[in-house]
Amino acid sequence: MAASSTHRRATGRLIGPLLNMIFLRAHVADVSAITPRMRLIGLTGPDLAQLSWTAGQQVRVRATAPQTSPALRTYSVWRHGGDRLELCVLDHGEGPGARWARAVRPGDEVLFRKPEGNFVTREATPYHLFVGEETASVAFGAMLGALPAGDRVYGAVEVAEPSDRLPLPRSAELSWRFREDAPAAASAGLVAAVRELALPAEPGTAYLAGEARICQAVRAHLVRDRGWPRRSVLVKPFWAPGKRGME
Repeated sequence: MAASSTHRRATGRLIGPLLNMIFLRAHVADVSAITPRMRLIGLTGPDLAQLSWTAGQQVRVRATAPQTSPALRTYSVWRHGGDRLELCVLDHGEGPGARWARAVRPGDEVLFRKPEGNFVTREATPYHLFVGEETASVAFGAMLGALPAGDRVYGAVEVAEPSDRLPLPRSAELSWRFREDAPAAASAGLVAAVRELALPAEPGTAYLAGEARICQAVRAHLVRDRGWPRRSVLVKPFWAPGKRGME
């Protein structure tokens, strides 16, 4: 028993410095429901004041206690400024991320990696096209909010019900679709919404995010039917039914 206790203490002394090398630390300032199924988690701490973040980037959050096996979940940053960072986490299923988001409380410590990713808006483009469902809307909110006021915006965003709409900047310029009880995967309604968009003849830059098959179908439509160059279509598949390891 004594040997076991000594081993745990030694392991703890090694884990602490290692975590500090890999993760930043913050504490939960507040938790609220931004929609019935989306939890807004506000983080604060001195590490955040020095953080470099571009709208659209994500952070990988350790969704379990430090003493347990790590379960990292990736979340787009909703907003960052000063020593505060906000995440919006969709409450669905019973995975580690959903359980963490439901259980987290003000004062809890959160470990996370620095923002990363190149799914960000391009500056030199005639206009911006945003297409995705609930899991894409957090990144879209940050990206739309960072655009210059004069930039042209088009988009199609699908959610289950009107109450699931996040308060996105420039929301009135987007086409909203509601699938009700239909599955989110491979949504025919979202692809149809993009087909109906009256886009300019020249390609802009498209940002497709969310379920993998929807992203593939919308990209195929833009490239095959509208003649867009593939380099003008940025794709970020966050999930696919039955697959793990995706963001």
